[in-house]
Amino acid sequence: MYIWQGQLTCDMRRSIGTVDHKRLLVLLRQIRLDAGLRQIDVAKRLKEPQAFVSRYETGERRLDLLELREVCRAVGISLKDFVNKFEKT
Repeated sequence: MYIWQGQLTCDMRRSIGTVDHKRLLVLLRQIRLDAGLRQIDVAKRLKEPQAFVSRYETGERRLDLLELREVCRAVGISLKDFVNKFEKT
């Protein structure tokens, strides 16, 4: 966090590799496993290749909010519940 033009700001590039980023990756994988789904199952639901799921689960690819919502829907959890789980871990 830093001050830029009088505003408290966060450099998002610095979130990669942090404890919170690692927690996010673990949770993304865990919600899939909890739903009893393989990466290929989620990929089919998202109409994406299996590598797409692998890449976001390993942190090679970041998800925007709309993509995260679609991932949550694909595994049967609401975005709100996902965020609550993240905040509790």
